[in-house]
Amino acid sequence: MFAANKDSMLLLHTCCAPCSAAILEWLLANNIRPTLFFYNPNIFPQEEYEIRKNDLKRYAQLLDLEFIDGDYSHESWLAGIKGLETQPERGARCLECFKMRLLATAQLAQEKGFTQIATTLASSRWKNLEQIETAGQWAVSHFPAVEFWAKNWRKDGLSERRQILLSENGFYNQTYCGCEFSACSKSAIKSPESSKPTDKRNIPSPAN
Repeated sequence: MFAANKDSMLLLHTCCAPCSAAILEWLLANNIRPTLFFYNPNIFPQEEYEIRKNDLKRYAQLLDLEFIDGDYSHESWLAGIKGLETQPERGARCLECFKMRLLATAQLAQEKGFTQIATTLASSRWKNLEQIETAGQWAVSHFPAVEFWAKNWRKDGLSERRQILLSENGFYNQTYCGCEFSACSKSAIKSPESSKPTDKRNIPSPAN
């Protein structure tokens, strides 16, 4: 299985700060400095999207990592998963969602000269690792110069470290995956601030 190293040009697709923090810590400890790509048009509503994006952007600034902001087009995402709205979590809709997001990541990687991509989606216990690897390998098959790093980010103590960093950094901890179909209740969409812990950091606001 492919593995990145300190000489890798890694473009890391990121979904949120809680899922990214332990991965970024591990990468930096292993002399790998990724560029972060936030491309998540599935997130609804846009207020929720902005909260997650800005939380991660602040953390990227703290670590002095480059952050690339992808386009937010929820309507295009809805068109891409049309007909799969009633599929269960970890079903066909999720696979199609992963494929869309990782295809955009692979395309950007090739355009900017990155040789590898990976995703923080694989850190979540709510996600199907096989689906993520399938989507990642499918995405890079369209761009021969790019490889997909299918690392299991739940091992090596990273799941436990995730919880520690979540608490230490006061990250916004969402209550649903992102799209309106994954929300466990209407209140999960309407009240994003209800999951915001007290911020224990002194992190600058994200640059415009």
